[in-house]
Amino acid sequence: MAETNVLPLPEPAPEERPVLVVDLGGQYSQLIARRVRECRVYSELVRHDAPAQALRARHPRALILSGGPASVYAEGAPSVDPALYELGVPVLGICYGMQLMAQELGGRVEPTGVSEFGRTEIEAEEGELFAGLPPGQVCWMSHRDSVTAPPQGSRVVAGSPSTPIAAFEDPERRLYGVQFHPEVLHTVHGTDILKNFLYRVADAPPVWTAAAVIEEETARIRAQVGNARVLCALSGGVDSAVAALLVHKAVGDQLTCVFVDHGLLRKDEAAHVVETFGRHFHVPLVHVDARERFLGRLAGVTDPEEKRKIVGEEFIRVFEEEAERLGTTRYLVQGTLYSDVIESGGTEGIAEVIKSHHNVGGLPEHMDLELVEPLRMLFKDEVRRVGEELGLPDEMVWRHPFPGPGLAIRIIGDVTDERLEILREADAILLEEVRRAGLYRELWQCFAVLPAIRSVGVQGDSRTYAYPIVIRAVTSEDAMTADWARLPYDLLETVSSRIINEIPGVNRVALDLSSKPPATIEWE
Repeated sequence: MAETNVLPLPEPAPEERPVLVVDLGGQYSQLIARRVRECRVYSELVRHDAPAQALRARHPRALILSGGPASVYAEGAPSVDPALYELGVPVLGICYGMQLMAQELGGRVEPTGVSEFGRTEIEAEEGELFAGLPPGQVCWMSHRDSVTAPPQGSRVVAGSPSTPIAAFEDPERRLYGVQFHPEVLHTVHGTDILKNFLYRVADAPPVWTAAAVIEEETARIRAQVGNARVLCALSGGVDSAVAALLVHKAVGDQLTCVFVDHGLLRKDEAAHVVETFGRHFHVPLVHVDARERFLGRLAGVTDPEEKRKIVGEEFIRVFEEEAERLGTTRYLVQGTLYSDVIESGGTEGIAEVIKSHHNVGGLPEHMDLELVEPLRMLFKDEVRRVGEELGLPDEMVWRHPFPGPGLAIRIIGDVTDERLEILREADAILLEEVRRAGLYRELWQCFAVLPAIRSVGVQGDSRTYAYPIVIRAVTSEDAMTADWARLPYDLLETVSSRIINEIPGVNRVALDLSSKPPATIEWE
């Protein structure tokens, strides 16, 4: 392999010092990091058992201890390195994080017999966290235990009749705690409280913008790849398109984009991707028709994880072959997002693996290409802002997410040509009607699912035995949580009627009313 001129990674600028969210297992851990970023301060999740010195090495502006699922005094409950409190940076404990701080710093946490879940009114005193805010505030609580004595040296600055110690401050040691969740929208002044902590206490400048991300990531890309040739896995979605633009901005003609038609795309999608890319980009594009190859490997496979891994491995093999054909190529660009990393168990948090993603957990162990993942620390809405900053057209910026394994994981069962054709047509009808109703931009994702089962129906006085189609539509901010979308009944009626009347082999349409959690957005 040819030698490349690889530059050292740039040292982070002072304004890029992160706020680290210590993940103690709470359901809102990722949301805390998102809210900090929305305040234009860079934030990352880290493991709760990370040594204090490892956190110090990141030069953090501040630390935030997340909520957690257990009692702080329960056996095996998540904890932190006590030296964390002595790092000299501000620490904010939220819910479980506040209770952990109290317990470890000389306070007391007890079950009081009074649990609080949901909307709660508190009275706050003037202090650093509540500066400029009204005394009476509506907050969102979720706890069974309570702090009954604050940490030594701290002052109680908020409370309610059922939770006398709802917040405390120790400005001298720069330690702060709130029993409620400022990161959720139900806490009316939650963002203001976070801004007070970030700006007033931690002195974190609000400089983490789309333009700053572009500048930082292009520098990192140049440092990683040097003069080497790079391939980009282009799908036509916003993730791969933004990743391609970032890499092209960084290394120019060293980049070649490869679009693989694996036969698992939506109706007319391959032609649309090639046409749109050619119209908006000036980067070489290689179009690979690999439909028979992928479908052959998927034949008879029904397990969703096996499907994902087959598609992931075959993608890599196709790219390796294209890389060899194009000459010495060392790097492969992928549009991996932070939510992919989190759900695949690849963060420094303690999240369980929900499912392997094509961009993360579905890759083969042996690869001849090194990965370049410029979006790995971004959530989807952040990627869209970067895309707008880079000049991507709206049709690409706001395209609904589409999984790497494509329709293979929207067919629940064996993937066949017949089922793919049925699902493509149903999905096309659904999206056409959603767009006509003006709802496409309001939804995070909307798609059709084909369970490989059949049910009895009657059409034209004859008995039918055909497939059902399930409609899945959700609203979300970043796919970490999602709510089922309340689509208008007349829209659902139109979609159902068209799917049943226009697609042979379908005699029933159902609507998925599940939120995430407990369900995931995709069925597999």
